[in-house]
Amino acid sequence: MAIPGPDGLALALRNLLWVPALRRFVALADLSRAGADARPYGRKLERGAALYLSRLTAQGRAAGLAGVLYDNRDRGHSPLSLGKFPQITPVRYGPDLLKHNLDYGLAETILFPAITIGNSSTAYTAGPRARSLPRHAMTKPDGPFRAYQTYAANHIYIYPEHRDHDAADRFPANWPYMLISQGSSGSDRPFLEAVALILASFTPQTRARLEAEHLVAPTVQMVFRRAQTAVRSDDAYLSGAAHPTAFDKSAINPTRMMALANSLTPGTIPPQVVLSVESEDFAPRAGLLARSERLFTTPAAIARIWRGPEWEKEMVISAGRTRDPNGRPLTFRWVLLRGDPGRVRITPLDERGSRARITLDWQEERRILPGDPRTSSRVDIGVFAHNGAYWSAPAFVSVSFPTHQKRRYEPAPGGGMRLAAVDYDARARKIPFDPLLHFSASWQDRFRYGPDGTLIGLERLRPGRPALRLTAQGQPANGRHLSYEISERGILKMVINE
Repeated sequence: MAIPGPDGLALALRNLLWVPALRRFVALADLSRAGADARPYGRKLERGAALYLSRLTAQGRAAGLAGVLYDNRDRGHSPLSLGKFPQITPVRYGPDLLKHNLDYGLAETILFPAITIGNSSTAYTAGPRARSLPRHAMTKPDGPFRAYQTYAANHIYIYPEHRDHDAADRFPANWPYMLISQGSSGSDRPFLEAVALILASFTPQTRARLEAEHLVAPTVQMVFRRAQTAVRSDDAYLSGAAHPTAFDKSAINPTRMMALANSLTPGTIPPQVVLSVESEDFAPRAGLLARSERLFTTPAAIARIWRGPEWEKEMVISAGRTRDPNGRPLTFRWVLLRGDPGRVRITPLDERGSRARITLDWQEERRILPGDPRTSSRVDIGVFAHNGAYWSAPAFVSVSFPTHQKRRYEPAPGGGMRLAAVDYDARARKIPFDPLLHFSASWQDRFRYGPDGTLIGLERLRPGRPALRLTAQGQPANGRHLSYEISERGILKMVINE
């Protein structure tokens, strides 16, 4: 078992236990005395925050940071200033862990037996899979599950958006499992300090209760979001402006965040919203490649990708498994955080609002918020629980639309809309897309319907080649067999065999 020394927690492979049920290592460490004899803050801490924390400490109302770990995962490229927070215990990785890169990048392999804050100011910067670490986590098969595990283990990590949230929001979902900073290398450091100040400002009793209930990360998320510079009311908190995918450092208001954290008592801490899907139109196989529309389903974030031809889709989502840690009665609010409000309908299905029907129409790319130049091809719905004292951190239902396709819908007989044509050639139109989730193909499809509105086939238009007539099942009308091949860069090609 590892015991912290003067330089931090020296971790080696012998201090790790593989837990098959978690599919992760758990660090074996005794942190009972970690940071107990150190000052709660150092001289380099910003004066206002230092004075506020000093006052809380003198009153016995600040938990401080004794027993809290700091996990730097970029090998000192963008470190937390430990001189500002002497009580924090840094994790020091031994040579056998460095050899296997267990110290680097996304925090998805090791869980620690204590509250942990961490960061990695790194990204995948080359090739078709170039992306930030958060987008990598959202788009790899086990990434969302591991992100939720980390959140539930009282760990809070910060990663930069690195080119995924500049002119356009390129993330396929939103979630509360990490904080994403606007910018690239170094943009995460102010958020590390903000999280450290929030943790230090909980009362000792509140911090102990949060840790026991595995609610540290959800509560830090609530405090950070509710006490942002521009969030001055519950109405502002329950709006899209308070919950971007990536946060700008101008949102950080240290003393407001510290004050809100300190106001929480063990009897008023909010719950974590727990979501489940009761029914949905998003299919396990849809689109030309018959890929799943169900990107991920986790307790605090559900993400879907619109691949099928439908104009309208529906989901019934429940937050009924949400429990307040003190048994307080809960009410729920479902809020459209982004997307066209004329094309999203949210209908609560019980008095408390614990269940809701979400009906969505096809949407085009649009600005995230009025006055924000960034665009998004995603709908976000936030789900919040109120326990009579505080609103919870949000849980999210996200739907991503493949707007790199150029779709045309038309009125259908008897009402509604139907797909008339799709231009798949995003590459020719120089429209970016994620090759892990989507594709570009050098053709257009025009759909043909019978007098009763039934799809009877389609016509595939290819530049410089004769049109290809396909059946309603997507196979050549002349009886040959059509299949597809996709490249690493997401370029789709047809293969037609006898």
